Amino acid sequence: MTPPAARSRYSFPVLIALAIVNHSVLAGSRVTVSLYALSIGASPLVVGTLMGLYAFLPIWLSVAAGRLSDRVGVRGPMLVGSFGVALGAALPCIWPGIGALFAATSLIGASFMLFQVSVQNATGEMGPPGERAKNFSLLALGYSISGFCGPLAAGLSIDHLGFGTTFIGFALLPLLPVLVLTRRALVLPGRHRAHAQAPSGGIMQLMRNPQLKRVFIVNALLSMAWDLHTFFIPIYGATIGLSASRIGVILAAMAPMGALSAVLITEPPRSAQYAASAAAAGVDPAADQRAAAVVMWVGGGLVITVAVLVLAGVALWQEEVRMRRREAVGTR
Repeated sequence: MTPPAARSRYSFPVLIALAIVNHSVLAGSRVTVSLYALSIGASPLVVGTLMGLYAFLPIWLSVAAGRLSDRVGVRGPMLVGSFGVALGAALPCIWPGIGALFAATSLIGASFMLFQVSVQNATGEMGPPGERAKNFSLLALGYSISGFCGPLAAGLSIDHLGFGTTFIGFALLPLLPVLVLTRRALVLPGRHRAHAQAPSGGIMQLMRNPQLKRVFIVNALLSMAWDLHTFFIPIYGATIGLSASRIGVILAAMAPMGALSAVLITEPPRSAQYAASAAAAGVDPAADQRAAAVVMWVGGGLVITVAVLVLAGVALWQEEVRMRRREAVGTR
């Protein structure tokens, strides 16, 4: 049995890994649902409605989900959310048709929100307060990885395995977080008894806070831009004859910039102890910090760029091979 100290040490990295798995399903399902709906004759209005359902229930339930996480702890909501994401991804296989897509998008959106709120809660509780910004940056970096892998995996899987297999694959992925959370292999924050007595109130109460209102407005604009891009690319790509693989590559290309932003934020803060040590060694701490930051930014950007180019090249090469096979069959 793993000692509690060792479990506590690796709990946060594993938490990020579980978040990557579930967010990959969310990001990949957006591509799969859009292209599947278009393939069965759905209009752009229907596709836009399906994409909007990912966020409709979270708008009204997110505050309640946060209070639930405070009152019962984060493990239960994360477990229920992971199971809901798996069930939502499986619905189009169990019940093919446009109706299943409406149910799937609603369930996946609400379930991932429940999981995500608890993950954010746990991230804020893990580690000392001075590490909180770094921890949230690492979590954002994880979501950038899943934002890259999800659409890319969806596009390649649709082209080579079909929609049904893609939905099944996405349904199986959240079972990994379910297994880890069920086995209680992670040391996660418990309930907040003081918060359990918090006064009731909803999203409108939060909107009355001037500082939070500005954050909400900026976040809403960013989310709207992201969702519009996710909505338009599959429709436009399908209209001009792009394959699912190419559409997946285009959507996945957004994620590296988010990963680069997260890398920038994870610059270690300057501390008095570090400054004193650097001064004793005759090193300018500000210059040393700037040099380390430049190396980290440039190195992270190069790694992300190379990864994008390699995976995009593989996807486009596979698409070229597939098109040549079609042409060869057509000339016989």
